[in-house]
Amino acid sequence: MKARLATLFGRAAPRLSAAGPADADAMAELHAKAFRRGWSAEEFERLLVDTGIVAHRATFGRILIGFSITRVAADEAEILSIAVEPSWRGRGLGGRLLDLQLRRLATLGVARLFLEVDEGNTAARRLYARAHFHEVGRRVAYYHAAGDPRPPSNALVLRRDLA
Repeated sequence: MKARLATLFGRAAPRLSAAGPADADAMAELHAKAFRRGWSAEEFERLLVDTGIVAHRATFGRILIGFSITRVAADEAEILSIAVEPSWRGRGLGGRLLDLQLRRLATLGVARLFLEVDEGNTAARRLYARAHFHEVGRRVAYYHAAGDPRPPSNALVLRRDLA
């Protein structure tokens, strides 16, 4: 209750830090809330022990409220996922996580950064446009999940040059 009141009255801010394997369960839970097909804790754990992964988390107290995860290969990288707890959306947290990722990737010598975003995800598309990503491709009917009554949606492939 105190954390909720502090949030409402602006006295506390989420803390951004590096994410690791101990965050896998919470990241899987949040990912399942944010996307059609959530990734399992085992999938997150495999990613988070990989030396080519850069991951950050946003916490409020001990609660994970957001994360970003990127795979780096030589001078290119791909944002695999950015997720924000639904009750925290619209407060700039996704932008803060993205900015932290961009700064970290630049220090690692990443020249080009790619990602895929659901064409219908207006909020994410605005976030990436503000961060100077541009469309370089499209994957038709890319997003779908077994048993999901919604029709498949297209993925937009976006790119941003960092160097």
